[in-house]
Amino acid sequence: MSQNKQIKYLVEAAIFAALAMVLSFIPDFASWFTPSFGAIPLVLFSLRRGLKYGLLAGLIWGLLHFVLGKVYYLSMSQVLIEYIIAFIAMGLAGLFSVQVKDAIEQNNSKKAISFALLGAIFAVTVRYIFHFIAGVIFWASYAPKGMSAVWYSFTVNGTAGLLTLIFVVIAIFILMQTQKQFFAPKD
Repeated sequence: MSQNKQIKYLVEAAIFAALAMVLSFIPDFASWFTPSFGAIPLVLFSLRRGLKYGLLAGLIWGLLHFVLGKVYYLSMSQVLIEYIIAFIAMGLAGLFSVQVKDAIEQNNSKKAISFALLGAIFAVTVRYIFHFIAGVIFWASYAPKGMSAVWYSFTVNGTAGLLTLIFVVIAIFILMQTQKQFFAPKD
């Protein structure tokens, strides 16, 4: 890969991470149960550019939370899990990038959508597993009286994860129907 292409992909990663961060400022409409709208551009970008650049964009998105003061700090390990590892996990959708591109080139929309959905499901699930773990370990004291930390974390993070996945899936379907070439750029 040429140096110009690498620079282009790095710039794209930064732009998509910034877009994810901007979407993170959408006000919470249901407290902790709110979807992560920033996941939409991160998953789409990861499917477009692959694992390496997707993981990088996720890392940048996580680090932007520190720069912009959107970190809820309980401990260093909690911050590492929830703002570094969990956000990097969004790039895991890039594991399915090649299959999506191949299916698009073969003009097999059904297969392209299936692989894109697998990537989205995998990335969002892994991210919310990390949030679930952090919820059990670090946020247990916030559980309502009489509710176990496991059930509390599962309901809060499971609801947020499911809502996030729904919005990501909608975006994938819209782009696959209208701008398929987004996932298979010619550069």
